[in-house]
Amino acid sequence: MEAAAQPLESTLGKITIASDVIATIVGHTASEAYGVVGMASRGRVRKLLARDRVTQGIEIGRAEDGVRIDLHVVVEYGLNLAEVASTVRNRVAYEVERLTGLTVAAVEVHIEDVRRSA
Repeated sequence: MEAAAQPLESTLGKITIASDVIATIVGHTASEAYGVVGMASRGRVRKLLARDRVTQGIEIGRAEDGVRIDLHVVVEYGLNLAEVASTVRNRVAYEVERLTGLTVAAVEVHIEDVRRSA
């Protein structure tokens, strides 16, 4: 898997973080956020994915100024969608930066559906 950003280098060597690792961090963080019912798959047939498939619906990319993250979520019906998206965006950026040391350039939250929680 391709690294999400330039390797972090120090006098002791370099660290390369795979995009799958960042996607896992994003998936766990998003699934724990208040109001998120699950992750959504992309494509013609959209379906709610089980919480154990945390990297589904997440895309990690590179930008000159850092990592770009796109995630597709399903939000609980009746909540303020803008507030849920803002919370997810802020938490994801914070956790990725805290756990990897990489700069997050953008977090795009795509709300694909709303559902009543079970």
